[in-house]
Amino acid sequence: MPKFRLGYFADGPWSHNAFDLIVVDSSLDIAFVVARTDSTDTVLLEKCELHGIPFYKGILINSDDFYDIALNHECDLFVSMSFNQIFKHRITNLPKHGTINCHAGKLPFYRGRNILSWALINNEKEFGITVHYIDKGIDTGNIILQRTYPITEQDTYQTLLEQAYRACPVVLYDSIIIVHSGKVVPVEQSTIHPVGFYCGKRGVGDEIVNWNSSSLVLFNFIRAICFPGPQAQTTMQGHVVKINGARMIEDAPEYISTIGQIVGKTENGYIVKTVDTTIEIFDVEANVKLKIGDKLGS
Repeated sequence: MPKFRLGYFADGPWSHNAFDLIVVDSSLDIAFVVARTDSTDTVLLEKCELHGIPFYKGILINSDDFYDIALNHECDLFVSMSFNQIFKHRITNLPKHGTINCHAGKLPFYRGRNILSWALINNEKEFGITVHYIDKGIDTGNIILQRTYPITEQDTYQTLLEQAYRACPVVLYDSIIIVHSGKVVPVEQSTIHPVGFYCGKRGVGDEIVNWNSSSLVLFNFIRAICFPGPQAQTTMQGHVVKINGARMIEDAPEYISTIGQIVGKTENGYIVKTVDTTIEIFDVEANVKLKIGDKLGS
């Protein structure tokens, strides 16, 4: 029986782990790999060299030149994992079984970018990983497979990212096997929700803390962009203060006082007044000594 041939468009740790699952499956064959044009990832290149797989970088996937290259590889399926070019109709429909994408979001919700951060910011209790067909929209194609994973109060951007690095490759591999078997039962996203929603890419300035927020909002915000994200940032008398961790304070009373003021010190950090109660911040980096009575955001 001929192998199921894949064109793999990929970048980053999740793509490495998925590559490792695919390459040892004797029923599958990675025909080629395309890296992001701006990729600094050398791992995929090394893996391709080890297994004798053609590797392309700096290529525009919707160009006539690449179309001819892809056509000659005679793939059954194209697979996207953390890739950053938009697939146009001519390319997505080139393989017999189309083109699929792995997205670390619970579609039809959380389409777009920086999804793990947005899920934490929105106080979600779970996040999803979805493999779907690529269509003309962004993350709007029919779903092949979706799995969900709990989010606890102990989770941060870092822990969710680590979990996604492990889970995305498995969900993607399982989806490839489903497509190969011919047993796909595609789910239209509109049957889950008629609209869903899209999240934009977070940019410079989005890391600034708005102390005029509730303790819960601030807790979720700080943990959503902790290392290896940009980390939450505020100021104190013109000095930049980076905050990498926060903790809700159990039974913290609600009262009116100066918002953003440091009102206490803990073993590992500081207690800060929020719009409703107080919150503990820790793993703080600053070039100025912080003390009780200082007002953050000043």
